[in-house]
Amino acid sequence: MPQFVGRRLLLLLPVMIGVVLVTFLIVRLIPGNPCVTMLGERATPAKCEAFMDRYGLNDNVFVQFGRYLLNMVKGDFGDSIRFTRPVVDLIAERLPMTMELTILAMIFSTTVGVLLGVISALRRNTILDTLTMVIANIGVSMPVFWLGLLLAYLFALVLKDTAFVLPPSGRFSAGLSLTNLADFWGLTNVTGFRKFVIDLLSNTVLINAIITGNWKIFGDAIRHLILPAVAVGTIPMSIIARMTRSSLLEVLGQDYIRTARAKGLVERKVISKHAMRNAMIPIVTIIGIETGSLLSGAVLTETVFSLPGIGTSLVGAILARDYPVVQGFTMVIAAIFVLVNLIVDLSYAYLDPRIRLE
Repeated sequence: MPQFVGRRLLLLLPVMIGVVLVTFLIVRLIPGNPCVTMLGERATPAKCEAFMDRYGLNDNVFVQFGRYLLNMVKGDFGDSIRFTRPVVDLIAERLPMTMELTILAMIFSTTVGVLLGVISALRRNTILDTLTMVIANIGVSMPVFWLGLLLAYLFALVLKDTAFVLPPSGRFSAGLSLTNLADFWGLTNVTGFRKFVIDLLSNTVLINAIITGNWKIFGDAIRHLILPAVAVGTIPMSIIARMTRSSLLEVLGQDYIRTARAKGLVERKVISKHAMRNAMIPIVTIIGIETGSLLSGAVLTETVFSLPGIGTSLVGAILARDYPVVQGFTMVIAAIFVLVNLIVDLSYAYLDPRIRLE
């Protein structure tokens, strides 16, 4: 196991370099000049020349790439052209929102999806089976932006004066504010990676609220995340439900399941200890893929619910030709995908001891 993890982490380096190179070249193939995009009517030839010199965009593309790699090794992803702020600060500011939304959405989609899939498999060819699969098909067919607007209308307007009202946008209510954990811990002069981690935790509302004991903002943030989590988690939930049903049905037809039943084991133990554990491998694979996809940013959901996450930030950076932000955010997304896939691979050995990762 340690050798397998070590090899995978070692392979992460060339993967990340390849991602950076491809992203670096592709963003520079996008039509348009970043100077013209940023300055608009004020983009005179003299100003554009100064602009390009300032950000090193007049140099050969390979010189720019080499310089970027050297800075990246030092933990410097450059400064945003649009915001004139370090890209690392933008990542620490936008990534927490996407992480919170993804975690809540995957908790919802995994719990409900696996439950629906198990019910459907155990009640095969019954009305209950048909009903659960209809729910799954409806869930995978509904556009995210339409479902998000529908949920916001229902829970924010129709149910406005009831106990079921939920906020339609934002991370938490106006008037509430997060505590800066650097000040909370008395760490005012931290720099580098420690500063990045502290900023990341400070901007993660739920973790910030737990650390500081601010349960009011914790509950408020959960309420704000319910609608976007359900909206973005409905499609993964439907996929997981269908995969759970097909995988469990395949396992229930195996000889060892019949043997377990013939030995007199309680049906609950046959399903939980024997069938589900072997059926979980394809389900875990789907969960890992969907988690990686959501962590790369749910653009439509973030737009509908006014959430400042990675997806909307990345789209805005592409439209503004903000090369450092596009490259930095793409690096983060690639690293997340690789780490999620590593966790999924490690879970295979736990679910099925016959799998030897070495």
